[in-house]
Amino acid sequence: MSAEVWTPERIAARAAELGPWFHNLDLRGVRTAPGHFLGDYPAVKFRGFESVLPADLTGKTVLDIGCNGGFYSMEMKRRGAARVLGVDFDEDYLAQARFAAEVEGLEIEFRQLSVYDVAKLGERFDLVVFMGVLYHLRHPLLALDLIQEHVAGDLLLFQSMQRGSESIKPIAPDYDFFESEIFDDPAWPKLHFIEKSYSGDPTNWWAPNRAASAAMLRAAGFAVLENPEPEVFLCRRTERPEKWSGPVYPARGPGDAGGGDLPPQAG
Repeated sequence: MSAEVWTPERIAARAAELGPWFHNLDLRGVRTAPGHFLGDYPAVKFRGFESVLPADLTGKTVLDIGCNGGFYSMEMKRRGAARVLGVDFDEDYLAQARFAAEVEGLEIEFRQLSVYDVAKLGERFDLVVFMGVLYHLRHPLLALDLIQEHVAGDLLLFQSMQRGSESIKPIAPDYDFFESEIFDDPAWPKLHFIEKSYSGDPTNWWAPNRAASAAMLRAAGFAVLENPEPEVFLCRRTERPEKWSGPVYPARGPGDAGGGDLPPQAG
Protein backbone atom coordinates (compact mmCIF):
# COMPACT_ATOMS: atom_id res chain seq x y z
CA MET A 1 0.00 0.00 0.00
CA SER A 2 1.54 3.31 -1.05
CA ALA A 3 1.76 6.29 1.26
CA GLU A 4 -0.63 8.30 -0.94
CA VAL A 5 -3.64 6.18 0.01
CA TRP A 6 -3.22 6.63 3.78
CA THR A 7 -6.20 8.77 4.76
CA PRO A 8 -6.56 9.85 8.41
CA GLU A 9 -9.34 7.31 8.84
CA ARG A 10 -7.23 4.45 7.51
CA ILE A 11 -4.22 5.52 9.56
CA ALA A 12 -6.32 5.61 12.73
CA ALA A 13 -7.85 2.21 12.01
CA ARG A 14 -4.52 0.55 11.31
CA ALA A 15 -2.87 2.18 14.32
CA ALA A 16 -5.65 0.80 16.51
CA GLU A 17 -5.12 -2.68 15.06
CA LEU A 18 -1.40 -2.52 15.87
CA GLY A 19 -1.84 -1.15 19.40
CA PRO A 20 -1.11 -0.67 22.17
CA TRP A 21 1.70 1.79 21.34
CA PHE A 22 4.47 3.07 23.59
CA HIS A 23 5.58 5.64 21.01
CA ASN A 24 2.91 8.30 20.71
CA LEU A 25 3.64 9.15 17.09
CA ASP A 26 2.04 11.90 15.05
CA LEU A 27 1.23 10.20 11.73
CA ARG A 28 -0.17 12.92 9.49
CA GLY A 29 -2.14 14.35 12.37
CA VAL A 30 -3.23 10.99 13.79
CA ARG A 31 -1.89 10.09 17.24
CA THR A 32 -0.95 6.47 17.87
CA ALA A 33 -1.30 6.76 21.68
CA PRO A 34 -3.38 9.86 22.40
CA GLY A 35 -3.80 8.96 26.08
CA HIS A 36 -0.10 8.29 26.73
CA PHE A 37 0.82 8.81 30.40
CA LEU A 38 3.90 10.78 29.31
CA GLY A 39 2.00 12.89 26.79
CA ASP A 40 3.76 13.64 23.51
CA TYR A 41 6.36 10.93 24.07
CA PRO A 42 9.06 10.46 22.86
CA ALA A 43 8.95 13.70 20.87
CA VAL A 44 8.74 15.81 24.02
CA LYS A 45 11.85 14.13 25.38
CA PHE A 46 13.71 14.36 22.08
CA ARG A 47 13.22 18.11 21.96
CA GLY A 48 15.28 18.38 25.14
CA PHE A 49 18.46 16.92 23.64
CA GLU A 50 18.13 16.83 19.84
CA SER A 51 20.55 19.76 19.49
CA VAL A 52 23.53 17.61 20.56
CA LEU A 53 23.07 15.35 17.52
CA PRO A 54 24.36 16.28 14.06
CA ALA A 55 21.61 18.17 12.24
CA ASP A 56 22.84 16.75 8.95
CA LEU A 57 23.44 13.00 8.75
CA THR A 58 23.84 12.92 4.97
CA GLY A 59 25.81 9.86 3.94
CA LYS A 60 25.82 8.41 7.47
CA THR A 61 24.56 5.03 8.65
CA VAL A 62 22.41 4.64 11.76
CA LEU A 63 21.52 1.60 13.87
CA ASP A 64 18.54 2.02 16.21
CA ILE A 65 18.66 -0.77 18.82
CA GLY A 66 15.32 -1.37 20.52
CA CYS A 67 13.59 0.81 17.94
CA ASN A 68 10.08 0.22 19.35
CA GLY A 69 7.55 2.12 17.21
CA GLY A 70 10.31 3.71 15.13
CA PHE A 71 10.39 7.30 16.41
CA TYR A 72 14.18 7.67 16.52
CA SER A 73 14.71 5.71 13.31
CA MET A 74 12.41 8.14 11.50
CA GLU A 75 14.00 11.20 13.07
CA MET A 76 17.47 10.08 11.96
CA LYS A 77 16.19 9.40 8.44
CA ARG A 78 14.66 12.88 8.35
CA ARG A 79 18.13 14.23 9.11
CA GLY A 80 19.34 12.74 5.88
CA ALA A 81 20.94 9.46 6.97
CA ALA A 82 21.81 7.33 3.97
CA ARG A 83 20.77 4.15 5.73
CA VAL A 84 18.82 3.53 8.91
CA LEU A 85 18.38 0.06 10.37
CA GLY A 86 15.98 -0.38 13.28
CA VAL A 87 16.12 -3.60 15.29
CA ASP A 88 13.91 -4.85 18.07
CA PHE A 89 13.26 -8.19 19.73
CA ASP A 90 9.49 -7.62 19.72
CA GLU A 91 7.80 -8.26 16.36
CA ASP A 92 4.75 -6.23 17.45
CA TYR A 93 6.91 -3.11 17.79
CA LEU A 94 8.52 -3.81 14.42
CA ALA A 95 5.09 -4.01 12.79
CA GLN A 96 4.29 -0.60 14.28
CA ALA A 97 7.59 0.85 13.06
CA ARG A 98 7.18 -0.49 9.52
CA PHE A 99 3.66 0.95 9.35
CA ALA A 100 4.76 4.36 10.69
CA ALA A 101 7.67 4.61 8.25
CA GLU A 102 5.40 3.68 5.34
CA VAL A 103 2.84 6.31 6.29
CA GLU A 104 5.59 8.92 6.56
CA GLY A 105 7.18 7.84 3.28
CA LEU A 106 10.55 7.04 4.84
CA GLU A 107 12.77 4.23 3.57
CA ILE A 108 13.95 2.42 6.71
CA GLU A 109 14.88 -1.21 7.21
CA PHE A 110 13.57 -3.03 10.28
CA ARG A 111 14.71 -6.43 11.54
CA GLN A 112 13.93 -8.65 14.50
CA LEU A 113 17.15 -8.90 16.51
CA SER A 114 18.23 -8.95 20.14
CA VAL A 115 20.91 -6.55 21.33
CA TYR A 116 22.88 -9.61 22.42
CA ASP A 117 23.07 -10.71 18.77
CA VAL A 118 24.25 -7.48 17.12
CA ALA A 119 27.44 -9.24 16.01
CA LYS A 120 25.31 -10.97 13.37
CA LEU A 121 24.97 -7.65 11.53
CA GLY A 122 28.64 -7.76 10.57
CA GLU A 123 29.04 -4.00 10.18
CA ARG A 124 29.67 -0.80 12.10
CA PHE A 125 27.45 2.27 12.01
CA ASP A 126 28.29 5.96 12.24
CA LEU A 127 25.61 6.44 14.89
CA VAL A 128 24.10 3.85 17.20
CA VAL A 129 20.89 4.81 19.00
CA PHE A 130 20.39 2.87 22.24
CA MET A 131 17.47 4.57 23.94
CA GLY A 132 15.30 3.11 26.68
CA VAL A 133 16.70 -0.41 26.51
CA LEU A 134 19.38 -0.92 29.16
CA TYR A 135 17.05 -1.10 32.16
CA HIS A 136 15.03 -3.87 30.49
CA LEU A 137 18.07 -6.15 30.15
CA ARG A 138 19.19 -8.87 32.53
CA HIS A 139 22.78 -8.30 31.35
CA PRO A 140 23.16 -4.55 30.76
CA LEU A 141 26.95 -4.14 30.75
CA LEU A 142 27.24 -7.10 28.40
CA ALA A 143 24.97 -5.29 25.95
CA LEU A 144 27.18 -2.19 26.02
CA ASP A 145 30.28 -4.35 25.54
CA LEU A 146 28.77 -6.02 22.49
CA ILE A 147 27.71 -2.71 20.97
CA GLN A 148 31.23 -1.35 21.37
CA GLU A 149 32.80 -4.56 20.08
CA HIS A 150 30.66 -5.10 17.02
CA VAL A 151 28.48 -2.24 15.76
CA ALA A 152 29.54 1.17 17.11
CA GLY A 153 31.67 3.00 14.59
CA ASP A 154 31.68 6.49 16.08
CA LEU A 155 28.75 7.97 18.04
CA LEU A 156 26.41 6.36 20.55
CA LEU A 157 23.18 8.02 21.71
CA PHE A 158 22.21 6.43 25.02
CA GLN A 159 19.32 6.78 27.45
CA SER A 160 18.16 4.80 30.45
CA MET A 161 15.51 5.23 33.08
CA GLN A 162 17.43 6.36 36.17
CA ARG A 163 16.63 6.52 39.86
CA GLY A 164 18.60 7.83 42.82
CA SER A 165 21.02 10.71 42.91
CA GLU A 166 21.75 12.79 39.82
CA SER A 167 25.14 13.78 41.24
CA ILE A 168 28.38 12.77 39.55
CA LYS A 169 31.77 13.32 41.10
CA PRO A 170 35.29 12.07 40.34
CA ILE A 171 36.08 8.55 41.48
CA ALA A 172 39.59 7.64 42.60
CA PRO A 173 41.52 4.98 40.62
CA ASP A 174 41.50 2.67 43.63
CA TYR A 175 40.35 2.40 47.25
CA ASP A 176 41.64 0.56 50.29
CA PHE A 177 39.84 -2.68 51.20
CA PHE A 178 38.65 -1.16 54.48
CA GLU A 179 37.26 1.97 52.80
CA SER A 180 33.53 1.27 52.76
CA GLU A 181 31.90 4.67 53.31
CA ILE A 182 32.17 5.48 49.60
CA PHE A 183 29.46 2.96 48.82
CA ASP A 184 26.97 4.99 50.87
CA ASP A 185 27.79 8.18 48.95
CA PRO A 186 24.75 9.13 46.79
CA ALA A 187 27.14 10.06 43.98
CA TRP A 188 28.78 6.62 43.91
CA PRO A 189 27.74 4.70 40.76
CA LYS A 190 24.80 2.50 41.76
CA LEU A 191 22.77 0.05 39.70
CA HIS A 192 19.55 -0.66 41.56
CA PHE A 193 18.21 -4.16 41.01
CA ILE A 194 14.47 -4.70 40.50
CA GLU A 195 13.71 -8.27 41.51
CA LYS A 196 9.98 -8.26 40.78
CA SER A 197 8.30 -5.37 38.99
CA TYR A 198 8.46 -1.59 38.78
CA SER A 199 5.77 0.72 37.42
CA GLY A 200 3.70 -2.33 36.53
CA ASP A 201 6.39 -3.60 34.16
CA PRO A 202 8.14 -6.89 35.02
CA THR A 203 10.70 -6.25 32.25
CA ASN A 204 12.24 -3.44 34.29
CA TRP A 205 15.34 -5.09 35.77
CA TRP A 206 17.67 -2.20 36.67
CA ALA A 207 17.61 1.48 37.56
CA PRO A 208 21.06 3.09 37.46
CA ASN A 209 21.73 6.45 39.01
CA ARG A 210 23.28 9.09 36.77
CA ALA A 211 26.81 8.26 37.90
CA ALA A 212 26.32 4.58 37.11
CA SER A 213 25.11 5.29 33.57
CA ALA A 214 28.20 7.39 32.89
CA ALA A 215 30.54 4.87 34.54
CA MET A 216 29.10 1.90 32.64
CA LEU A 217 29.47 3.74 29.34
CA ARG A 218 33.11 4.54 30.11
CA ALA A 219 33.75 0.97 31.27
CA ALA A 220 32.44 -0.35 27.95
CA GLY A 221 34.71 1.92 25.92
CA PHE A 222 32.65 5.07 25.27
CA ALA A 223 33.77 8.61 26.06
CA VAL A 224 30.91 10.85 27.18
CA LEU A 225 30.77 13.93 24.94
CA GLU A 226 27.48 15.45 26.09
CA ASN A 227 25.03 14.86 28.92
CA PRO A 228 22.25 17.31 27.94
CA GLU A 229 19.82 15.89 30.49
CA PRO A 230 20.37 13.43 33.35
CA GLU A 231 19.23 10.35 31.44
CA VAL A 232 20.73 11.08 28.01
CA PHE A 233 24.37 10.71 26.99
CA LEU A 234 26.01 11.31 23.62
CA CYS A 235 29.21 9.27 23.47
CA ARG A 236 32.06 8.45 21.13
CA ARG A 237 33.54 5.01 20.74
CA THR A 238 37.06 5.10 22.08
CA GLU A 239 39.80 2.91 23.49
CA ARG A 240 38.66 0.35 25.98
CA PRO A 241 39.73 0.97 29.57
CA GLU A 242 42.63 -1.07 30.88
CA LYS A 243 40.30 -3.07 33.12
CA TRP A 244 38.21 -4.21 30.12
CA SER A 245 38.67 -7.91 29.35
CA GLY A 246 36.19 -8.46 26.52
CA PRO A 247 32.56 -9.50 26.41
CA VAL A 248 32.01 -12.76 28.24
CA TYR A 249 29.39 -13.68 25.67
CA PRO A 250 30.95 -15.69 22.80
CA ALA A 251 29.54 -13.52 20.01
CA ARG A 252 31.29 -13.24 16.68
CA GLY A 253 30.30 -11.65 13.43
CA PRO A 254 28.98 -13.46 10.33
CA GLY A 255 31.39 -15.97 8.88
CA ASP A 256 33.59 -16.20 11.96
CA ALA A 257 34.31 -19.72 13.07
CA GLY A 258 34.60 -20.94 16.61
CA GLY A 259 33.18 -19.97 19.90
CA GLY A 260 33.63 -16.23 20.22
CA ASP A 261 35.54 -13.12 21.18
CA LEU A 262 36.97 -14.34 24.46
CA PRO A 263 40.08 -12.68 25.90
CA PRO A 264 43.27 -14.65 26.43
CA GLN A 265 43.02 -16.77 29.55
CA ALA A 266 45.60 -16.48 32.28
CA GLY A 267 47.40 -19.54 33.53
